[in-house]
Amino acid sequence: MEKVSASQRESMFPNEDVFKQILNLDHFQEEKQLITKTIEKFVSQQVNPNMDKLEAHDYTLAKQLFRETGKLGLLGADVPEDYGGLSMGKRMAGNIAEKMGFGGSFSVSYNIHTGVGTLPFVYFGTEGQKRTYLPKLVSGEWVGAYALTEPHAGSDALASKTTAKKKEGTKTWKLNGEKQWITNAHIADVYVVFANTIDGITAFIVERDTPGVSVSPEEKKLGIKGSSTATVIFEDVILSDEQILGDIGKGHKIALNILNLARLKLAFANIGTSKQALAIAVEYGKERKQFQQAVVEFGMIQEKIANMAVAIYGAESSASYTAGTLDVLDNHVDNVVSHLANYAMDCSVNKVQASETLDYVIDEAVQIHGGYGYMQEYEVERIYRDARINRIFEGTNEINRQTIAKSFLKNKKEHLLAIDTNAAHPFIRHAATIINIILNAFSKVSDQTKFEQMSLRSMADIIKEFYVMNATQLMAADSNQQLKQKLANLFCEEAYQRIENNAIMLLSSLTISDNDKGEQLDDIRALPVRYSNIFLVKQEIAQAIIANDGYME
Repeated sequence: MEKVSASQRESMFPNEDVFKQILNLDHFQEEKQLITKTIEKFVSQQVNPNMDKLEAHDYTLAKQLFRETGKLGLLGADVPEDYGGLSMGKRMAGNIAEKMGFGGSFSVSYNIHTGVGTLPFVYFGTEGQKRTYLPKLVSGEWVGAYALTEPHAGSDALASKTTAKKKEGTKTWKLNGEKQWITNAHIADVYVVFANTIDGITAFIVERDTPGVSVSPEEKKLGIKGSSTATVIFEDVILSDEQILGDIGKGHKIALNILNLARLKLAFANIGTSKQALAIAVEYGKERKQFQQAVVEFGMIQEKIANMAVAIYGAESSASYTAGTLDVLDNHVDNVVSHLANYAMDCSVNKVQASETLDYVIDEAVQIHGGYGYMQEYEVERIYRDARINRIFEGTNEINRQTIAKSFLKNKKEHLLAIDTNAAHPFIRHAATIINIILNAFSKVSDQTKFEQMSLRSMADIIKEFYVMNATQLMAADSNQQLKQKLANLFCEEAYQRIENNAIMLLSSLTISDNDKGEQLDDIRALPVRYSNIFLVKQEIAQAIIANDGYME
């Protein structure tokens, strides 16, 4: 099969050529509808009614739910058929994660299992390891976990103090250390564990019942109480060469690449929960009456509903596009793993965008509930607490912003922002001009290694907004819904304003001459921007969302 060069991407941003390839691979529309109904039934009948039991750490129930998801075929969408999976790709796996996002903290356990708990075997396992572990993980017979974080190695994930020492002249290793905040710790049957060896970080497969493996009591958390989170301790755990995953000393490649995929899967789950929060807010707002009318009839509440829908559409468009690009890559490249690092920026964009969308949407959902949103008997209170972790795990959003900015600046090409002035949305054209102005200004900075983190943060937000803007327009063009076009256009208009504000801050902070700085800022202010009647558009969007009782698929 002909290979495509992921290291020489024609564009780091969503574009029509790749989108056409994505659509050509979209063969699972009927399956998607069936799977969606299956998940909705599973979550509504088996997960949410048992949330209190899950939050009380009923491990038997949690493992039973995994077996049920296995029976329903929900654990192996992106696992090859040879090992019990469905080979349906990242886009379908994302859709499943999104619908499972309605399942509260169980969706966290689910995502860890299907992501970092399973994918290391898919991409880095030997044939024997794949045949040993993947069928069990796909069926739900076994639950997987990923042991990377340590007490002194959080964002600096590779600063591991856990060690694995090989006994000279043998094929055995002795593992010692502890891993903190491990999701699925108490229900997992197998852990992927990262340890320091003489050759560097190495990944090991460690089964739960191995002598020397123990798990501390559950952590007491703000939210996601229904997922198991604890420290896993390794005391003189004896392992063999056969339990090494990937190459000795190359564990960092597994850690970083799998985290990229995990960030994308997490984004889909956050999108699902955002849609759930929006639906709950609309339902409550239609029932709650103040001043003799339903809350949703008030203009400021409709503005909130429209803003929530616009944010969701942006996150949804971006995640769907990125997952599609990985499916295209997987369809053309024999060894997709060697190219995943080139999509670190894309995955970080989605992690930040979706997690911050969820935080915004659930915050507004609580606000629409008023005082009742603060009460535990209302579901939005739990979702509010559960949502907060998403900006922290799978790499903090601060770390992901650094990844976005540094990846873009490292890999930028002049033609990346050559926009078709006739085809592109006006706000996309203007945003591209701003980014080119910034790149031109950057080229005049004498020592680019000294960019402050605040400058990189602004750059990351500009790139993130531009990425999502392009995705919304592609997705809207493929839809026959007028509402989707309104959502996409409104996202672009407001995203452009955020880009402009960040660009002004960023350019003002650069160590270039005042003349150069003034010229760059004048060029931005001179752009022929035309704004719409945003209030009218938001009213129309809100009324459509209210009539539909939530987000329109």
